[in-house]
Amino acid sequence: MVLVIARVAVWEPMPGDDRQWVIDAAKAVPGVLNAYHLVDPATGNGLSIAFFEDDTDTAEVKAAIALRAEEIGWTNVPRPAPKSETIYRVIRSG
Repeated sequence: MVLVIARVAVWEPMPGDDRQWVIDAAKAVPGVLNAYHLVDPATGNGLSIAFFEDDTDTAEVKAAIALRAEEIGWTNVPRPAPKSETIYRVIRSG
């Protein structure tokens, strides 16, 4: 059985730009299973949720995202950071 971990980042507010590039960069790293960006349309706050195989190096995922951000010039202006970030172990799925 493959053990899975999840990273959940809370955004207040969620960045409004097209952030598909973040998901694409993350999923290029072996062991990244999927990623989602969710937004509350009433508040603009959101969640970023990614699922990884347990042995995936999350530092490698962050580095891939940072490299892509640099390539597309996303880092040329100040950007918000998530309010919090938590790593969870997935204990059940369906």
